[in-house]
Amino acid sequence: MWVQETENTSREKGGRKETTVLRPEPQYTPPTEQDREVFDALVPAGHYLRQAARVIDFDRFRPLMASCYSPRWGRPAREPVLLLKLEFLQYHDRLSDRQVIEQAKVNVAYREFLGLGLHSDLPDPSLLARFRARVGAEGHRRIFDDLVAQARQQGLVKDRLRLKDATHVIANVAIPATIRLVAAMRNRLLGVAAAFDPERTEGERLRADTIRGTEAETSPEKRLETRVTHLREILAWTEELLHQRRSDRTSNEPDVARLEEAVKLAQQVVADREHPKAGDAIVSLKDPDARWGFHHGSYCGYLLDVLVDADSEFVTTLNVLPANGDEAADAAELVRQEESTHGNDVEALSGDSILFQGEKLRELTDPEGLNLDIFVPPIKRPETKHFTPEDFSLDESAQTLTCPAGRTTTSRHPNYRNTGWEYRFRRGDCATCPLLAKCLPKLPKHQGRAVNKGEYVAEYVAARAKAQTAEYAEVQKTHRKVERKLGEIVRHHGGRRARCQGQPKVLMQQLMAALVVNVRRFVQMLCAEPMGFARA
Repeated sequence: MWVQETENTSREKGGRKETTVLRPEPQYTPPTEQDREVFDALVPAGHYLRQAARVIDFDRFRPLMASCYSPRWGRPAREPVLLLKLEFLQYHDRLSDRQVIEQAKVNVAYREFLGLGLHSDLPDPSLLARFRARVGAEGHRRIFDDLVAQARQQGLVKDRLRLKDATHVIANVAIPATIRLVAAMRNRLLGVAAAFDPERTEGERLRADTIRGTEAETSPEKRLETRVTHLREILAWTEELLHQRRSDRTSNEPDVARLEEAVKLAQQVVADREHPKAGDAIVSLKDPDARWGFHHGSYCGYLLDVLVDADSEFVTTLNVLPANGDEAADAAELVRQEESTHGNDVEALSGDSILFQGEKLRELTDPEGLNLDIFVPPIKRPETKHFTPEDFSLDESAQTLTCPAGRTTTSRHPNYRNTGWEYRFRRGDCATCPLLAKCLPKLPKHQGRAVNKGEYVAEYVAARAKAQTAEYAEVQKTHRKVERKLGEIVRHHGGRRARCQGQPKVLMQQLMAALVVNVRRFVQMLCAEPMGFARA
Protein backbone atom coordinates (compact mmCIF):
# COMPACT_ATOMS: atom_id res chain seq x y z
CA MET A 1 0.00 0.00 0.00
CA TRP A 2 1.01 3.60 -0.61
CA VAL A 3 0.24 6.70 1.42
CA GLN A 4 -0.21 10.24 0.14
CA GLU A 5 1.87 12.94 1.77
CA THR A 6 2.76 16.54 1.03
CA GLU A 7 6.19 18.05 1.21
CA ASN A 8 7.41 21.62 0.81
CA THR A 9 9.53 21.91 -2.32
CA SER A 10 10.03 25.66 -2.35
CA ARG A 11 8.95 28.86 -0.68
CA GLU A 12 7.37 31.68 -2.60
CA LYS A 13 6.44 35.20 -1.58
CA GLY A 14 3.01 35.18 0.02
CA GLY A 15 2.82 31.43 0.65
CA ARG A 16 4.42 28.07 0.15
CA LYS A 17 4.37 25.62 -2.72
CA GLU A 18 3.49 22.02 -1.86
CA THR A 19 4.01 18.88 -3.89
CA THR A 20 2.07 15.66 -3.32
CA VAL A 21 4.20 12.51 -3.25
CA LEU A 22 3.42 8.84 -2.76
CA ARG A 23 5.48 6.82 -0.31
CA PRO A 24 5.17 3.18 0.69
CA GLU A 25 3.21 2.62 3.88
CA PRO A 26 5.53 1.50 6.71
CA GLN A 27 5.42 -2.17 7.61
CA TYR A 28 5.81 -2.81 11.33
CA THR A 29 6.95 -6.42 11.67
CA PRO A 30 7.53 -8.31 14.95
CA PRO A 31 10.89 -9.93 15.73
CA THR A 32 11.69 -13.26 14.10
CA GLU A 33 13.42 -16.12 15.91
CA GLN A 34 16.73 -14.96 14.49
CA ASP A 35 16.00 -11.42 15.72
CA ARG A 36 15.34 -12.77 19.22
CA GLU A 37 18.66 -14.59 19.19
CA VAL A 38 20.37 -11.31 18.34
CA PHE A 39 18.46 -9.53 21.14
CA ASP A 40 19.44 -12.22 23.66
CA ALA A 41 23.07 -11.98 22.58
CA LEU A 42 23.32 -8.16 22.67
CA VAL A 43 20.81 -7.02 25.32
CA PRO A 44 21.65 -8.20 28.86
CA ALA A 45 18.89 -10.02 30.74
CA GLY A 46 18.83 -7.32 33.41
CA HIS A 47 18.66 -4.37 31.02
CA TYR A 48 16.26 -1.67 32.20
CA LEU A 49 14.10 -1.64 29.06
CA ARG A 50 13.71 -5.42 29.24
CA GLN A 51 12.58 -5.11 32.84
CA ALA A 52 10.19 -2.25 31.99
CA ALA A 53 8.58 -4.24 29.16
CA ARG A 54 8.14 -7.18 31.53
CA VAL A 55 6.56 -5.40 34.53
CA ILE A 56 4.43 -2.81 32.66
CA ASP A 57 1.42 -3.98 30.66
CA PHE A 58 1.59 -1.51 27.78
CA ASP A 59 -1.23 -3.31 25.94
CA ARG A 60 -3.59 -2.10 28.67
CA PHE A 61 -3.18 1.40 27.24
CA ARG A 62 -4.49 0.42 23.81
CA PRO A 63 -8.23 0.73 24.70
CA LEU A 64 -7.52 4.06 26.41
CA MET A 65 -6.28 5.46 23.11
CA ALA A 66 -9.00 3.87 20.96
CA SER A 67 -11.41 6.74 21.64
CA CYS A 68 -8.85 9.14 20.12
CA TYR A 69 -9.29 7.50 16.71
CA SER A 70 -12.46 7.43 14.65
CA PRO A 71 -13.54 3.93 13.54
CA ARG A 72 -15.19 5.37 10.43
CA TRP A 73 -13.28 8.45 9.31
CA GLY A 74 -9.67 9.16 8.46
CA ARG A 75 -6.74 6.80 8.17
CA PRO A 76 -6.68 3.82 10.56
CA ALA A 77 -4.59 3.94 13.70
CA ARG A 78 -1.05 2.68 13.09
CA GLU A 79 0.09 0.92 16.25
CA PRO A 80 -0.67 3.58 18.89
CA VAL A 81 1.12 1.45 21.51
CA LEU A 82 4.28 1.60 19.39
CA LEU A 83 4.01 5.39 19.21
CA LEU A 84 3.41 5.56 22.96
CA LYS A 85 6.54 3.51 23.61
CA LEU A 86 8.53 5.81 21.35
CA GLU A 87 7.20 8.78 23.31
CA PHE A 88 8.22 7.02 26.53
CA LEU A 89 11.76 6.59 25.18
CA GLN A 90 11.80 10.26 24.17
CA TYR A 91 11.14 11.46 27.69
CA HIS A 92 13.32 8.81 29.30
CA ASP A 93 16.39 9.85 27.30
CA ARG A 94 15.41 13.49 26.54
CA LEU A 95 15.29 13.04 22.77
CA SER A 96 13.47 14.90 20.00
CA ASP A 97 11.07 13.19 17.59
CA ARG A 98 13.78 12.77 15.00
CA GLN A 99 16.42 11.69 17.50
CA VAL A 100 14.29 8.91 18.99
CA ILE A 101 13.62 7.45 15.53
CA GLU A 102 17.32 7.63 14.68
CA GLN A 103 18.17 5.86 17.93
CA ALA A 104 15.55 3.18 17.26
CA LYS A 105 17.28 2.42 13.96
CA VAL A 106 20.56 1.46 15.61
CA ASN A 107 19.74 0.68 19.26
CA VAL A 108 18.98 -3.03 19.66
CA ALA A 109 17.51 -2.53 23.15
CA TYR A 110 15.09 0.02 21.70
CA ARG A 111 14.06 -2.46 19.00
CA GLU A 112 13.30 -5.19 21.53
CA PHE A 113 11.38 -2.79 23.79
CA LEU A 114 9.31 -1.60 20.82
CA GLY A 115 8.55 -5.17 19.77
CA LEU A 116 9.99 -4.63 16.27
CA GLY A 117 12.19 -6.87 14.19
CA LEU A 118 15.62 -5.80 13.06
CA HIS A 119 14.37 -5.18 9.52
CA SER A 120 11.05 -3.57 10.50
CA ASP A 121 10.16 -0.10 9.31
CA LEU A 122 9.89 2.76 11.78
CA PRO A 123 7.35 5.61 11.84
CA ASP A 124 8.18 8.92 10.27
CA PRO A 125 9.13 11.42 13.02
CA SER A 126 6.20 13.67 12.04
CA LEU A 127 3.80 10.89 13.06
CA LEU A 128 4.84 11.36 16.70
CA ALA A 129 3.65 14.97 16.65
CA ARG A 130 0.34 13.88 15.13
CA PHE A 131 0.01 11.15 17.75
CA ARG A 132 0.49 13.62 20.60
CA ALA A 133 -2.06 16.00 19.10
CA ARG A 134 -4.57 13.19 18.63
CA VAL A 135 -4.25 11.67 22.11
CA GLY A 136 -4.01 15.08 23.78
CA ALA A 137 -3.66 15.92 27.45
CA GLU A 138 -6.76 13.97 28.51
CA GLY A 139 -5.59 10.82 26.74
CA HIS A 140 -2.17 11.08 28.35
CA ARG A 141 -3.80 11.57 31.75
CA ARG A 142 -5.82 8.37 31.25
CA ILE A 143 -2.61 6.51 30.44
CA PHE A 144 -0.83 7.98 33.47
CA ASP A 145 -3.75 7.11 35.76
CA ASP A 146 -3.85 3.56 34.42
CA LEU A 147 -0.16 3.08 35.23
CA VAL A 148 -0.86 4.19 38.81
CA ALA A 149 -3.78 1.74 38.84
CA GLN A 150 -1.37 -1.05 37.81
CA ALA A 151 0.87 -0.12 40.74
CA ARG A 152 -2.13 -0.19 43.09
CA GLN A 153 -3.08 -3.65 41.85
CA GLN A 154 0.46 -4.82 42.64
CA GLY A 155 0.03 -3.50 46.18
CA LEU A 156 2.73 -0.86 45.75
CA VAL A 157 0.72 2.34 46.28
CA LYS A 158 -0.77 2.92 49.73
CA ASP A 159 -3.21 5.55 50.99
CA ARG A 160 -1.49 6.35 54.30
CA LEU A 161 0.18 9.65 53.37
CA ARG A 162 0.50 11.92 50.35
CA LEU A 163 3.33 14.42 49.94
CA LYS A 164 2.52 17.61 48.02
CA ASP A 165 4.92 20.09 46.49
CA ALA A 166 5.31 22.22 43.37
CA THR A 167 8.11 23.56 41.19
CA HIS A 168 8.37 26.04 38.36
CA VAL A 169 8.31 25.32 34.62
CA ILE A 170 9.77 27.96 32.30
CA ALA A 171 7.62 28.75 29.26
CA ASN A 172 8.91 28.12 25.74
CA VAL A 173 8.55 31.74 24.61
CA ALA A 174 10.58 34.85 23.93
CA ILE A 175 9.04 37.56 26.07
CA PRO A 176 8.23 40.64 23.95
CA ALA A 177 8.09 44.23 25.12
CA THR A 178 4.57 45.44 25.88
CA ILE A 179 4.45 47.69 22.83
CA ARG A 180 5.40 44.76 20.59
CA LEU A 181 2.80 42.57 22.27
CA VAL A 182 0.06 45.11 21.51
CA ALA A 183 1.27 45.49 17.91
CA ALA A 184 1.33 41.71 17.43
CA MET A 185 -2.22 41.46 18.80
CA ARG A 186 -3.34 44.15 16.37
CA ASN A 187 -1.77 42.32 13.43
CA ARG A 188 -3.30 39.00 14.43
CA LEU A 189 -6.76 40.52 14.79
CA LEU A 190 -6.49 42.20 11.39
CA GLY A 191 -5.20 39.01 9.80
CA VAL A 192 -8.29 37.09 10.93
CA ALA A 193 -10.72 39.91 10.12
CA ALA A 194 -9.41 40.14 6.53
CA ALA A 195 -11.51 37.11 5.59
CA PHE A 196 -14.68 39.11 6.37
CA ASP A 197 -13.90 42.72 5.43
CA PRO A 198 -10.63 43.06 3.45
CA GLU A 199 -11.24 46.71 2.56
CA ARG A 200 -11.61 47.86 6.18
CA THR A 201 -8.71 45.66 7.18
CA GLU A 202 -6.41 47.28 4.61
CA GLY A 203 -7.47 50.71 5.85
CA GLU A 204 -6.59 49.79 9.44
CA ARG A 205 -3.20 48.51 8.33
CA LEU A 206 -2.48 51.77 6.52
CA ARG A 207 -3.48 53.64 9.65
CA ALA A 208 -1.07 51.50 11.71
CA ASP A 209 1.73 52.37 9.26
CA THR A 210 0.83 56.07 9.58
CA ILE A 211 0.93 55.88 13.39
CA ARG A 212 4.31 54.18 13.29
CA GLY A 213 5.74 56.77 10.89
CA THR A 214 4.65 59.85 12.87
CA GLU A 215 5.92 58.95 16.34
CA ALA A 216 9.69 59.00 15.88
CA GLU A 217 10.22 61.54 18.65
CA THR A 218 7.34 60.40 20.86
CA SER A 219 8.00 58.93 24.29
CA PRO A 220 7.59 55.14 24.74
CA GLU A 221 4.61 55.70 27.05
CA LYS A 222 2.83 57.81 24.44
CA ARG A 223 3.59 55.30 21.67
CA LEU A 224 2.10 52.50 23.78
CA GLU A 225 -0.98 54.58 24.56
CA THR A 226 -1.52 55.31 20.85
CA ARG A 227 -1.24 51.66 19.89
CA VAL A 228 -3.59 50.56 22.67
CA THR A 229 -6.15 53.15 21.52
CA HIS A 230 -5.91 51.86 17.96
CA LEU A 231 -6.24 48.24 19.14
CA ARG A 232 -9.29 49.16 21.18
CA GLU A 233 -10.95 50.71 18.10
CA ILE A 234 -10.15 47.64 15.98
CA LEU A 235 -11.51 45.43 18.74
CA ALA A 236 -14.80 47.33 18.82
CA TRP A 237 -15.14 46.87 15.05
CA THR A 238 -14.30 43.14 15.14
CA GLU A 239 -16.70 42.56 18.05
CA GLU A 240 -19.51 44.01 15.94
CA LEU A 241 -18.30 41.98 12.97
CA LEU A 242 -18.35 38.83 15.07
CA HIS A 243 -21.86 39.58 16.31
CA GLN A 244 -23.07 39.88 12.72
CA ARG A 245 -21.34 36.70 11.56
CA ARG A 246 -22.72 34.64 14.42
CA SER A 247 -26.22 35.33 13.20
CA ASP A 248 -25.27 34.58 9.58
CA ARG A 249 -25.53 30.83 9.05
CA THR A 250 -23.82 31.04 5.64
CA SER A 251 -20.54 32.20 7.22
CA ASN A 252 -17.54 29.92 7.19
CA GLU A 253 -17.52 28.31 10.63
CA PRO A 254 -13.72 27.90 10.93
CA ASP A 255 -13.21 31.59 10.04
CA VAL A 256 -15.80 32.63 12.65
CA ALA A 257 -14.13 30.41 15.26
CA ARG A 258 -10.74 31.98 14.52
CA LEU A 259 -12.24 35.47 14.74
CA GLU A 260 -13.90 34.60 18.04
CA GLU A 261 -10.62 33.32 19.46
CA ALA A 262 -8.71 36.41 18.31
CA VAL A 263 -11.36 38.77 19.72
CA LYS A 264 -11.28 37.00 23.09
CA LEU A 265 -7.49 37.27 23.25
CA ALA A 266 -7.55 40.94 22.21
CA GLN A 267 -10.12 41.69 24.91
CA GLN A 268 -7.74 40.32 27.52
CA VAL A 269 -4.76 42.24 26.12
CA VAL A 270 -6.76 45.49 26.28
CA ALA A 271 -7.98 44.66 29.80
CA ASP A 272 -4.37 44.06 30.88
CA ARG A 273 -3.44 47.55 29.73
CA GLU A 274 -6.42 49.10 31.52
CA HIS A 275 -5.59 47.27 34.77
CA PRO A 276 -1.80 46.75 34.70
CA LYS A 277 -1.64 45.83 38.40
CA ALA A 278 -4.23 43.06 38.24
CA GLY A 279 -1.42 40.48 38.19
CA ASP A 280 -2.82 38.21 35.47
CA ALA A 281 -1.50 39.80 32.28
CA ILE A 282 -0.79 37.89 29.08
CA VAL A 283 2.98 37.66 28.61
CA SER A 284 3.18 36.36 25.04
CA LEU A 285 0.70 35.68 22.24
CA LYS A 286 2.69 32.56 21.38
CA ASP A 287 1.70 31.08 24.74
CA PRO A 288 -1.25 33.04 26.11
CA ASP A 289 -1.62 30.62 29.06
CA ALA A 290 1.83 31.45 30.52
CA ARG A 291 2.04 33.96 33.36
CA TRP A 292 4.62 35.72 35.49
CA GLY A 293 5.35 34.02 38.80
CA PHE A 294 7.94 33.91 41.54
CA HIS A 295 9.92 30.83 42.60
CA HIS A 296 13.42 31.68 43.83
CA GLY A 297 13.12 34.62 41.42
CA SER A 298 10.71 35.93 38.79
CA TYR A 299 9.98 33.72 35.80
CA CYS A 300 7.42 33.31 33.05
CA GLY A 301 5.69 29.97 32.75
CA TYR A 302 3.80 27.43 34.84
CA LEU A 303 3.70 25.53 38.12
CA LEU A 304 4.02 21.74 38.23
CA ASP A 305 2.04 20.56 41.27
CA VAL A 306 2.29 16.89 42.30
CA LEU A 307 1.15 14.37 44.91
CA VAL A 308 3.58 11.57 45.80
CA ASP A 309 2.79 8.44 47.81
CA ALA A 310 5.10 8.49 50.82
CA ASP A 311 5.41 4.69 50.94
CA SER A 312 6.05 3.80 47.28
CA GLU A 313 7.32 7.20 46.03
CA PHE A 314 4.95 7.00 43.05
CA VAL A 315 3.58 10.24 41.62
CA THR A 316 -0.14 9.56 42.06
CA THR A 317 -1.49 12.67 40.31
CA LEU A 318 -0.37 16.08 39.08
CA ASN A 319 -1.62 19.39 37.70
CA VAL A 320 -0.06 22.19 35.69
CA LEU A 321 -1.09 25.70 36.75
CA PRO A 322 -0.13 29.12 35.40
CA ALA A 323 2.84 30.56 37.28
CA ASN A 324 0.49 32.81 39.27
CA GLY A 325 -1.93 29.95 40.02
CA ASP A 326 -3.27 29.21 43.50
CA GLU A 327 -1.02 26.35 44.58
CA ALA A 328 -2.68 26.12 48.02
CA ALA A 329 -6.17 25.70 46.53
CA ASP A 330 -4.84 23.05 44.16
CA ALA A 331 -4.00 20.73 47.09
CA ALA A 332 -7.65 19.84 47.62
CA GLU A 333 -8.15 19.54 43.86
CA LEU A 334 -5.28 17.06 43.58
CA VAL A 335 -6.65 14.86 46.35
CA ARG A 336 -10.16 14.91 44.85
CA GLN A 337 -8.69 14.16 41.44
CA GLU A 338 -6.90 11.06 42.72
CA GLU A 339 -9.79 9.80 44.82
CA SER A 340 -12.32 10.20 42.01
CA THR A 341 -10.02 8.37 39.58
CA HIS A 342 -9.04 5.42 41.76
CA GLY A 343 -11.90 5.31 44.29
CA ASN A 344 -9.45 5.38 47.20
CA ASP A 345 -9.47 7.38 50.43
CA VAL A 346 -6.28 9.29 51.22
CA GLU A 347 -5.70 9.46 54.96
CA ALA A 348 -3.13 12.25 55.41
CA LEU A 349 -1.43 15.04 53.50
CA SER A 350 1.93 16.72 54.05
CA GLY A 351 2.60 20.08 52.41
CA ASP A 352 4.79 23.12 52.81
CA SER A 353 3.88 26.34 54.59
CA ILE A 354 1.82 27.64 51.66
CA LEU A 355 -0.99 25.40 52.97
CA PHE A 356 -0.96 27.21 56.33
CA GLN A 357 -4.09 29.18 55.44
CA GLY A 358 -7.21 28.89 57.56
CA GLU A 359 -9.62 28.48 54.67
CA LYS A 360 -7.48 25.76 53.03
CA LEU A 361 -6.91 23.96 56.34
CA ARG A 362 -10.65 23.85 56.98
CA GLU A 363 -11.37 22.50 53.50
CA LEU A 364 -8.75 19.77 53.80
CA THR A 365 -9.70 18.67 57.32
CA ASP A 366 -13.50 18.96 57.01
CA PRO A 367 -14.98 15.67 58.36
CA GLU A 368 -17.80 15.93 55.82
CA GLY A 369 -15.34 16.48 52.98
CA LEU A 370 -11.77 15.29 52.42
CA ASN A 371 -11.24 14.58 56.14
CA LEU A 372 -7.44 14.59 55.90
CA ASP A 373 -4.87 14.54 58.66
CA ILE A 374 -2.74 17.58 57.77
CA PHE A 375 0.97 18.08 58.42
CA VAL A 376 1.92 21.67 57.57
CA PRO A 377 4.78 23.81 58.88
CA PRO A 378 3.18 26.74 60.72
CA ILE A 379 4.22 30.24 59.76
CA LYS A 380 6.45 31.62 62.45
CA ARG A 381 5.00 34.51 64.39
CA PRO A 382 7.21 37.41 65.44
CA GLU A 383 8.48 37.00 68.96
CA THR A 384 6.80 39.26 71.50
CA LYS A 385 6.89 39.85 75.24
CA HIS A 386 3.23 40.84 75.24
CA PHE A 387 -0.04 38.92 75.22
CA THR A 388 -0.96 37.30 71.92
CA PRO A 389 -4.52 36.93 70.55
CA GLU A 390 -4.56 33.35 71.89
CA ASP A 391 -4.35 34.75 75.43
CA PHE A 392 -7.76 36.39 74.96
CA SER A 393 -10.81 34.13 75.29
CA LEU A 394 -14.13 34.29 73.46
CA ASP A 395 -17.43 33.14 74.86
CA GLU A 396 -19.43 30.46 73.05
CA SER A 397 -21.47 33.00 71.12
CA ALA A 398 -18.30 34.82 69.95
CA GLN A 399 -19.87 38.07 71.11
CA THR A 400 -17.74 38.82 74.17
CA LEU A 401 -13.94 38.82 74.39
CA THR A 402 -12.19 38.59 77.77
CA CYS A 403 -8.60 39.70 78.36
CA PRO A 404 -6.11 38.01 80.76
CA ALA A 405 -7.00 40.63 83.40
CA GLY A 406 -10.68 39.73 83.24
CA ARG A 407 -11.84 42.85 81.36
CA THR A 408 -14.44 42.26 78.63
CA THR A 409 -15.58 43.95 75.44
CA THR A 410 -18.37 43.45 72.92
CA SER A 411 -17.12 46.10 70.48
CA ARG A 412 -16.14 44.43 67.22
CA HIS A 413 -16.10 44.90 63.43
CA PRO A 414 -14.95 42.70 60.51
CA ASN A 415 -11.18 42.54 60.05
CA TYR A 416 -9.49 43.81 56.90
CA ARG A 417 -9.47 40.36 55.26
CA ASN A 418 -13.09 39.73 56.20
CA THR A 419 -12.07 36.40 57.75
CA GLY A 420 -13.08 37.20 61.33
CA TRP A 421 -13.57 40.02 63.83
CA GLU A 422 -11.40 42.68 65.35
CA TYR A 423 -12.36 43.37 68.99
CA ARG A 424 -11.51 46.67 70.68
CA PHE A 425 -11.23 47.39 74.39
CA ARG A 426 -12.00 50.81 75.84
CA ARG A 427 -9.00 52.97 76.47
CA GLY A 428 -10.12 53.69 80.02
CA ASP A 429 -10.20 49.99 80.89
CA CYS A 430 -6.71 49.48 79.46
CA ALA A 431 -5.28 52.58 81.17
CA THR A 432 -6.19 51.27 84.62
CA CYS A 433 -5.33 47.63 83.92
CA PRO A 434 -2.58 46.18 86.17
CA LEU A 435 -1.35 44.01 83.25
CA LEU A 436 -0.98 46.88 80.77
CA ALA A 437 2.82 46.49 80.53
CA LYS A 438 2.39 42.84 79.49
CA CYS A 439 -0.35 43.70 77.00
CA LEU A 440 0.89 46.74 75.07
CA PRO A 441 4.27 48.43 74.61
CA LYS A 442 2.44 51.77 74.53
CA LEU A 443 -1.19 52.71 75.08
CA PRO A 444 -2.77 54.32 71.95
CA LYS A 445 -4.11 57.87 72.29
CA HIS A 446 -7.71 57.21 71.33
CA GLN A 447 -8.43 53.52 71.96
CA GLY A 448 -7.39 50.47 73.91
CA ARG A 449 -6.03 47.08 72.84
CA ALA A 450 -7.29 45.71 69.50
CA VAL A 451 -7.42 41.91 69.14
CA ASN A 452 -7.99 40.06 65.88
CA LYS A 453 -9.96 36.82 66.26
CA GLY A 454 -10.18 35.14 62.88
CA GLU A 455 -12.77 32.65 61.71
CA TYR A 456 -10.15 29.92 61.42
CA VAL A 457 -8.59 30.12 64.87
CA ALA A 458 -9.36 26.46 65.62
CA GLU A 459 -7.65 25.31 62.41
CA TYR A 460 -4.52 27.36 63.14
CA VAL A 461 -4.35 26.12 66.73
CA ALA A 462 -4.70 22.49 65.61
CA ALA A 463 -1.99 22.87 62.95
CA ARG A 464 0.41 24.49 65.42
CA ALA A 465 -0.26 21.79 67.98
CA LYS A 466 0.34 19.05 65.38
CA ALA A 467 3.70 20.66 64.53
CA GLN A 468 4.91 19.94 68.08
CA THR A 469 4.36 16.17 67.90
CA ALA A 470 6.87 13.40 67.19
CA GLU A 471 4.64 12.20 64.33
CA TYR A 472 5.02 15.56 62.61
CA ALA A 473 8.83 15.35 62.91
CA GLU A 474 8.81 11.94 61.18
CA VAL A 475 6.56 13.19 58.39
CA GLN A 476 8.87 16.16 57.81
CA LYS A 477 11.75 13.76 57.23
CA THR A 478 9.60 11.86 54.73
CA HIS A 479 8.59 15.05 52.91
CA ARG A 480 12.01 15.17 51.24
CA LYS A 481 10.87 12.35 48.96
CA VAL A 482 8.58 14.63 46.97
CA GLU A 483 11.39 17.14 46.54
CA ARG A 484 13.66 14.41 45.18
CA LYS A 485 10.91 13.24 42.85
CA LEU A 486 10.43 16.74 41.46
CA GLY A 487 14.20 17.03 41.08
CA GLU A 488 14.22 13.79 39.08
CA ILE A 489 11.50 15.10 36.75
CA VAL A 490 13.10 18.47 36.09
CA ARG A 491 16.77 17.41 35.96
CA HIS A 492 16.65 14.07 34.20
CA HIS A 493 13.51 14.29 32.05
CA GLY A 494 13.30 17.91 30.91
CA GLY A 495 10.55 19.04 33.26
CA ARG A 496 12.10 22.44 34.00
CA ARG A 497 11.45 23.89 30.55
CA ALA A 498 8.28 23.56 28.50
CA ARG A 499 8.77 21.77 25.20
CA CYS A 500 5.58 23.22 23.70
CA GLN A 501 3.29 26.18 24.19
CA GLY A 502 -0.08 26.23 25.91
CA GLN A 503 -1.18 24.81 29.25
CA PRO A 504 -2.68 21.56 27.82
CA LYS A 505 0.54 20.70 25.97
CA VAL A 506 2.70 21.51 29.00
CA LEU A 507 0.42 19.27 31.08
CA MET A 508 0.88 16.49 28.52
CA GLN A 509 4.67 16.91 28.76
CA GLN A 510 4.66 16.71 32.55
CA LEU A 511 2.34 13.68 32.54
CA MET A 512 4.79 11.82 30.31
CA ALA A 513 7.78 12.86 32.46
CA ALA A 514 5.95 11.67 35.59
CA LEU A 515 4.99 8.43 33.81
CA VAL A 516 8.66 7.82 33.05
CA VAL A 517 9.71 8.27 36.69
CA ASN A 518 6.82 6.03 37.81
CA VAL A 519 7.90 3.27 35.41
CA ARG A 520 11.43 3.67 36.75
CA ARG A 521 10.13 3.24 40.30
CA PHE A 522 7.95 0.30 39.21
CA VAL A 523 11.02 -1.52 37.87
CA GLN A 524 13.07 -0.61 40.90
CA MET A 525 10.50 -2.07 43.32
CA LEU A 526 9.65 -5.27 41.42
CA CYS A 527 13.02 -6.18 39.93
CA ALA A 528 16.59 -6.45 41.02
CA GLU A 529 18.73 -3.43 40.16
CA PRO A 530 18.55 -3.50 36.34
CA MET A 531 21.43 -2.83 33.98
CA GLY A 532 21.11 0.43 32.11
CA PHE A 533 19.18 1.94 35.02
CA ALA A 534 20.42 5.46 35.73
CA ARG A 535 19.78 6.08 39.40
CA ALA A 536 18.39 9.57 39.96
